[in-house]
Amino acid sequence: MEFLSEYGLFLAKVVTIVAALLLIIGFAVANREHLKERMQGHISVTHLNDRYEEMKETLLEAVLDKGEFSHRKKELAKEKKAREKALAKARKERQKAEKSAKKTDSSVLESTDTPVPEQAEADAEAGEQHPAAISAAPEKKSRRRIFVMHFDGDIKASALSQLREEITAILQVAERGDEVVLCLESPGGMVANYGLAASQLARVRGAGVQLTIAVDKVAASGGYMMACVADRILAAPFAMLGSIGVLAQLPNFNRLLKRHDVDFELFTAGEYKRTVTMFGENTREGREKFQSDLEDIHQLFQHFITEYRPKLDIAKVATGEVWFGQRALDLGLVDELKTSDEYLTRCAQDSELYQVEYKEKRNIARKMGLAAQAGVESALMRLFSRLAAWRHQAQ
Repeated sequence: MEFLSEYGLFLAKVVTIVAALLLIIGFAVANREHLKERMQGHISVTHLNDRYEEMKETLLEAVLDKGEFSHRKKELAKEKKAREKALAKARKERQKAEKSAKKTDSSVLESTDTPVPEQAEADAEAGEQHPAAISAAPEKKSRRRIFVMHFDGDIKASALSQLREEITAILQVAERGDEVVLCLESPGGMVANYGLAASQLARVRGAGVQLTIAVDKVAASGGYMMACVADRILAAPFAMLGSIGVLAQLPNFNRLLKRHDVDFELFTAGEYKRTVTMFGENTREGREKFQSDLEDIHQLFQHFITEYRPKLDIAKVATGEVWFGQRALDLGLVDELKTSDEYLTRCAQDSELYQVEYKEKRNIARKMGLAAQAGVESALMRLFSRLAAWRHQAQ
């Protein structure tokens, strides 16, 4: 009996281990299949007016007594209901007008003459209105719509994939009179990536929709390339802007390799296929060509900025320098000193604000990778902060 008991326990352990291994293998295979193809995301929309109202209501509940809060809550509910009713009515009227305009025959419109005063008076007495007078009647306007996006840029402009999807979605519904607000934070990075991001923003202006860009911290180099596309640039008083220049740097290990008797061979076809290299011996001609390429990119950068901000003294600001908010305003790099929070909360008083965000579906492996990356970045930031504090104490 003792033998059978031990054998049963052993068998149970084996079955458990095999089941665990099969589960791990199946999980790995499924993850691999997910990694082979990019999972489609979706557009998420947040009504910021409701968010602000919830914040207001929460704070009122904390500072008012129950009776006052109950009375104030009823007033806020009435105001919200009236606003929603007015919006629904205006939306219905706009849809009705659009439907009516589509049904109207263009030939009938061309044959309709403006009524002479005598005919207009006769129609008024009869209680009728001439078609031309109807078309000339002012249309009741609804509250304008503002679509809000966020762009947190890195050296590769990784948020570009979300930005292009968000702009595509917004332009499906945006009309003249609407506004797009981009809250931008970026120190710049790769030329091609930020050039494409700026071109995506140009789609908004090309559609006749007002574009406002708000910079709370930094919009430098490629970040400012994006910002300059806006009809209006807002900046916080200590936001950093500018850095209109081009940078390239790389180490060269050629002498180190030679000291260790390591040969490096590079084969190219085309005179300037490779101008400078990390492992080969760089020539004067190669360096000159590389510098010439940087100067050409800098000229294109300046031309792009002057296309959207023609009044800017580009020769004065295209030095690679960075300026804080007030200095940037004096130089014409921005149009107004204001934080994004201040601008959006003020706009919420007479506009409907919708935050648009494209969210990608992420598998477990990607989530774990992003979590590990965030952990490493957080640890490095803490280390740098402590080193800076120790250095300050030592001084």
